[in-house]
Amino acid sequence: MTAFWRGKRVLVTGHTGFKGSWLSLWLSSVGAEVFGLALAPDTEPALFEQFGLADNLDHALIDIRDQDAVDKRVRSVSPDIILHLAAQPLVLQSYEDPLATWQTNVMGSCHVMEAARHLSGLCALVMITTDKVYENREWCYPYREVDPLGGHDPYSASKAAMEIAVASWRRSFLTEDGSLRMASARAGNVIGGGDWASDRIVPDLVRALEEGRALEVRNPKATRPWQHVLEPLAGYLRLAQYLYESGAPAYQSSFNFGPEARDVRPVHDLVEAASVHWPGTWTDTSDPTQRHEAQSLSLSIEKARGTIGYHPRTGFEEAVELTMRWYRDVADGADAKTTSLAQIEAFGSP
Repeated sequence: MTAFWRGKRVLVTGHTGFKGSWLSLWLSSVGAEVFGLALAPDTEPALFEQFGLADNLDHALIDIRDQDAVDKRVRSVSPDIILHLAAQPLVLQSYEDPLATWQTNVMGSCHVMEAARHLSGLCALVMITTDKVYENREWCYPYREVDPLGGHDPYSASKAAMEIAVASWRRSFLTEDGSLRMASARAGNVIGGGDWASDRIVPDLVRALEEGRALEVRNPKATRPWQHVLEPLAGYLRLAQYLYESGAPAYQSSFNFGPEARDVRPVHDLVEAASVHWPGTWTDTSDPTQRHEAQSLSLSIEKARGTIGYHPRTGFEEAVELTMRWYRDVADGADAKTTSLAQIEAFGSP
C-alpha cells in the first residue's frame, strides 16, 4: 500500500467528517499528498480538529453544491485519485431538510464527476454511497449490487439517485483512452472512535456515558451490518488502486463493503457489547409513530471479495472493543491522533 500511495495526489471530499478524517489521516501516514474539499466540521468536538489535519494536508472549505468552486478546486488539484465522501449522511436530518440532502448528495456528486471528466490526466474516481441505496424489502437476504435501488427516507433515496447518476456518467462520459475511471462503493454501518454526529448510536451512547445517564435507544431490534471504520476505508483504498492500475470494466462498477454475515447484529447487541468495555445503562424508547427507519439490512460482499480480494478482518466484538477503547482512552487524556495511528498500524495494509 505504501509504495502505491506514496506521492499520489489524492482529493478527499468530505475530509472534515468522521470517515473523511480517518481516511485523510491514513493517506497522509503512508505518504500520499492529500487535498481536501468540504464544509467546516459541524460537531463539537470534531475529529478533524482532534487530528490536527489542517496542518497535514491542503485544506479547502468549499460547499459541494457550488459547482464553480468545485470545478476550480478539482482543476487546481489535478488529482490522480478522488475519493468522494462529502454528503449529508444522516437519515433523521434528511427528514428535516430534504432539499439540502438531495442538493448535496445528488447535485454535489454530479459537480464532482463533471469536474473530474474534464481533467487531462489519468484519474480514478471512487464515489461513496451507502448500504441504504437498495429498495429495502425487510427480508433476511443480503443485498447484492444487482438488486433494485430505492429508498424510503430522503437520505436513502438521494443516495440511490446518486448511484443512478454515477452509472449515467460512467456510461456516457468515460473516455476511450481510459483516462477517467469510476466506481461506486456502498458501505455498511460504520463505528469507530471520533464519531461525534448526532442521532448515531455510538456517539449518542458515549455522550450518555459521559453524562452519567441512560442511553435512549429508539430502534433496538433493527439489524445492521456493523463494521469498524477502517474496514470500508480499506475497501475504498483497494478499489481506488485497482481502478488506477487497470481500466478493466470489472472494476468500473458498484461494490458493497460490509462485514461477514455473522456480524450483522441488532442495535441492542451493539449497545450491550459496548457496555462490556464502558459500563452503562440503556432504555428502549421505541415509538411506532416515529420516522421510518429500515428494520433489517445486510450486504453481500461476495463481489468485492472475488473481484478485488476484499475481506473483513475485524469481527463485531473487536470492532466494538476498538471503538469503545478509543473513546475511553481519549476521555482519559490520550491523544486522538496517536491513538488512531496505532489502530491504523495494527490494522495493516488494505
